[in-house]
Amino acid sequence: MFTNDQRQKERTGKSGTLRLQYLQELVAQFQNALSEETKEKIVANLGNFAYDPYNYTFFRQLNVLELFLDCLTEPNEKLVEFAVGGICNACADPTNADVIIQCDGIPLVIQCLSSPVRNTVNYALGSLYYLCNATTEDEILKLEIVEAIERFAAAGSVNTGFSNLAQAFLDKHVHKLT
Repeated sequence: MFTNDQRQKERTGKSGTLRLQYLQELVAQFQNALSEETKEKIVANLGNFAYDPYNYTFFRQLNVLELFLDCLTEPNEKLVEFAVGGICNACADPTNADVIIQCDGIPLVIQCLSSPVRNTVNYALGSLYYLCNATTEDEILKLEIVEAIERFAAAGSVNTGFSNLAQAFLDKHVHKLT
């Protein structure tokens, strides 16, 4: 459910932790975490907060989008999955998309298309759907990327989720060009 200031006050109560403070604590815990499992849990938690526009200003203030992008360079597939999931949740917002683009996140998201983890590929497709625009289409609509997305679209009998999302991407960004 989306949050607003009033709802947040009601949920937090008089002695609760404010959202910004809580998110700040999560970022600090991630930075100090020694185990991969702890990092995975924190990034998954942050990714769950990424769906709510109420948190977007906090995410930008705390550089959470950059944290997600950093995780995409890690060899840990779960960390990559949860991070690209957070990016997918947040990048429908144009300001967040701009941050991701300015931080050279598009190649990192594109790289996720070749992941062996289904969720990672789905999140990457969803992210690219929102990140593709007039300024980024040269980078995203390269032949090899479009061909990969076309293969996902054609795989309807194998995975309907990939197929539908890939087809939506093609309809919006590729077929509009023809």
